[in-house]
Amino acid sequence: MDREAIEYHVLGLLKAIGEDPEREGLRETPERVARMLEEVLAGTAYSNHDIAEMFGKTFTSEGGDDISEAVVMKDITVFSYCEHHLALMYDMHVNVAYIPRGKVLGLSKIARICDMAARRLQLQERLGRDIAEIISEAAGTPDVGVMISGSHSCMTARGIKNASSRTVTKTFTGAFRTDTELKKLVED
Repeated sequence: MDREAIEYHVLGLLKAIGEDPEREGLRETPERVARMLEEVLAGTAYSNHDIAEMFGKTFTSEGGDDISEAVVMKDITVFSYCEHHLALMYDMHVNVAYIPRGKVLGLSKIARICDMAARRLQLQERLGRDIAEIISEAAGTPDVGVMISGSHSCMTARGIKNASSRTVTKTFTGAFRTDTELKKLVED
């Protein structure tokens, strides 16, 4: 990320909206925004493959390829920024389930994958696909389900200003596409 370019453009933005970037509360804002963007958009530096390698620590699954066994993690909290308005997508909860194929991911790795995939300019539906793709590669399984529920400030704070609206997206790959019992693991 080009921190100097971000600072330059934030300074221009402050001027363009009629603010005085030299007033006390705004003097350091360009630097603060640049540091914040480096942090909240850290996932931009990595491909899905990179994230799968970064958080792909696995352990041998004692169940082998038994399709009746699933790993389910619910209510993973993430946030992201909408690529359309650069608006915050918040109060997002991610449910992830997958069927191990001889190996399982460390549980913290599932949450880290969700977090890093969210640290990009995103669309919620793409975020679900990214998480499913990364989990699939990292765990070595085609069978992944992801459900995300979240609020979007482009809906709640501007435009329609519907403060209670929530968006739910579901991504199913492999056996999750057709097996209603597996889908319920993610949805419930």
